[in-house]
Parts: sequence; C-alpha cells; structure tokens
Amino acid sequence: MRSLDYLPNETALDILEKIAPASRLRSVELLAGSFSNHTHLVEASLPDGGTLRLVVRRYQEYGDYDRGEKARREFKAFELIRACGIPGPEALLLDDTGEILGVPGIVTRFVPGALRLDAPDEPLPWARSLAVMLAKIHAIPLDEHARSFLLEANREATWFLEGDSAPKFMRKFASGAGLWQALHERYDSLRPVKPALVHIDYWVGNVLWEAGEISAVLDWEEAACGDPVIDVAYARMNMYLMSLPEAADEFLRVYESQTGHKAENLGFWEMAAAARPMDAPEAWRLDQEIIAGMFQQFLEQAMKSN
Repeated sequence: MRSLDYLPNETALDILEKIAPASRLRSVELLAGSFSNHTHLVEASLPDGGTLRLVVRRYQEYGDYDRGEKARREFKAFELIRACGIPGPEALLLDDTGEILGVPGIVTRFVPGALRLDAPDEPLPWARSLAVMLAKIHAIPLDEHARSFLLEANREATWFLEGDSAPKFMRKFASGAGLWQALHERYDSLRPVKPALVHIDYWVGNVLWEAGEISAVLDWEEAACGDPVIDVAYARMNMYLMSLPEAADEFLRVYESQTGHKAENLGFWEMAAAARPMDAPEAWRLDQEIIAGMFQQFLEQAMKSN
C-alpha cells in the first residue's frame, strides 16, 4: 500500500467523475504543510477551456481520532462558516468511508492565497485583521445541528488534564509539572461564558492571504463548541513565538473591541495553550534561544494573570 503522500491518477479521475465528469485531468501535486492529513492539488481542464482546481484532504491515523468523523466534521464546518460569510474553501465531496479516496477525506475547491508564516513588515495591521476575523467566527450562531458535529472545545484544549498527574511530556519540561498542577486546580473555577464556535488551531499557519486580505481560514478538522478564548490564547501564544508580543496585545485589544466584552479566562487558556509546545519542543523551535525566551515570557505572564 502506497503512502498517503501519493494520490494515484486513478483516484483523481474518480474524484473528477463525481465533481466534473466532462473535465480532463492535468496534474496531481502534493501540497506542503500537512500534519494530520495529506493534501493534494488536482488540476483539470474544463470543456469551456477553464481550469478546475481541487484540494484533496485525506486524513492519516492520529491517536484515537475517528477519521470518518473528522472528515464529516471538517466538511460540515466549511459549509457552516461559508454560510455565515467566513472565507473558506467550498466543500464539494465528502468521503467519510474512504470508498473513493482510499481513506476518509474531503475534496474542496482551491482557494487562491498564500500563508504568511514569517513576521510581517507591519505586524499591528496584520494582528488587527486576524482579530477581526476571529471575532466574526465566534459570532456564528450555533444551532442544535451544528453542535451535533462539533467537538467539546474545553476538553480538546485540556486533554492533558485527564489523568491523575502530569503526562510524561510535561514532566520533561522544566515548568511542565507546575503548569499541569495550576491548570488542574483552576479548571473548576473557570468563569462561565457563552459557548461559541472554536477553531482550536487558529494561527497564521491556517490562514491564507490574498492581496493583503484574509482569503480563507483553513483546517477545521477539530472544530468545536466551547469557550471562544481558547482561540484567542492560542493565537496570542503563536504571536509571542514569532517575537511579536506587541502584535499579540493589539490582537487582544481589537478582539475585545469587536466582541464588546473582556476575554474571560484568558490566563487559564494561555496556560493551557503553553502545554502544546511542550509535547514537541523541537517542532515548535523551542530549542532556539530567542523563541524559548519568548515562550517562557508568555507562560510566566499567563500564570501571573490568574
């Protein structure tokens, strides 16, 4: 069996038969930047001479996640956000059994744009755009149907608290055990907030830009319902790791202005966000002195704010 980094032409042709039967396959290209899925760009020629570009996302095994459920959740999340005016790919094909794609996955229409993974030349306007977009996401109304396919955000963001003691990856980190204990003690004291749609992984690596504007918010496979400040905390941590603390503060200021209320439980969720890099410090570049220093600054600030 071939690795998921290879999408056979036969599979691409089966996809086109479902979505655009009269089209002609041009190319299949593996796209970079996938962790919990493999993503390919399929290009085809349409009868009118136009070009059809499709993105095929096939989910690899990751922990105990049900890949079919993940496919259904992301597909429905794309439908939800687009219906509410949030830019994202148009969901075209759901294959939650793997009958067509070989493994569970989805097919969406390609969205033009590029990731901006490096610190921007003008970080404050950049942070404002991200904050405005997140406030719009959190304003999406969630009915019973939407809640039925979303994960529980608070649980997803604190999965490492499920045991009786800090997990091994946190104990390996200098301040990990203390962080776990603080979160464990404070979880039941979280202030109640109105549940909202939570992305869970809202950072620059999941945002496309085109002509200075956000063209799509990607990667909704962990879409959840819960405390919206989970996303605020995670985005702010990533800005700190980019050595942009002023942008993180501007992001918070604009987000609170857009939502009209204070970001409750921010310190707790920033502490919870800080647990994520501890699981893979090298992948988060915490082996680099500057980034490690910014991470420590973020963590210390979060712990003081509770």
